[in-house]
Amino acid sequence: MAKADRLERLDVRRAELEADYDAALIAALQVTAGGVWGLFDHKPDRQARAKAAPVIAALDELAADIDSLRDQLGLEPFALHQSFLAARGPVASDAPGEPKQARAWLEKLGVVVS
Repeated sequence: MAKADRLERLDVRRAELEADYDAALIAALQVTAGGVWGLFDHKPDRQARAKAAPVIAALDELAADIDSLRDQLGLEPFALHQSFLAARGPVASDAPGEPKQARAWLEKLGVVVS
C-alpha cells in the first residue's frame, strides 16, 4: 500500500508541475503573440534572446522535473516541452513570424486568442 500511495503522490505532483508548465508557456506565448520576439529564437538577436532566457530556463527546469517524475512513473517523456523545443530556432525567411506562431500555439492549446 505504501508504494501505491507514493506513486499517487508522485502522479499528483507531476500533474501540478505540468499545470505550472502550461501556465508558464501560455503566459510566454501571450507575450510573444503581442509582438515580443525571442521565445522561438527565430532571429539571431542577442537582446531578444536575453529577454527570453529566463522564461526558457524556467520551462526547461519544469520540464526536467516533470520528465524525472514521468520516468519514475513509467510514463513517456513530456511531449509538450519536446514539441516546444522543436519549434525553436532558425526558420526560413518565408516562415510565419514569432507572434503568428505563438497565436497558433495558443489556439492549439485551446487558449482563446483575441
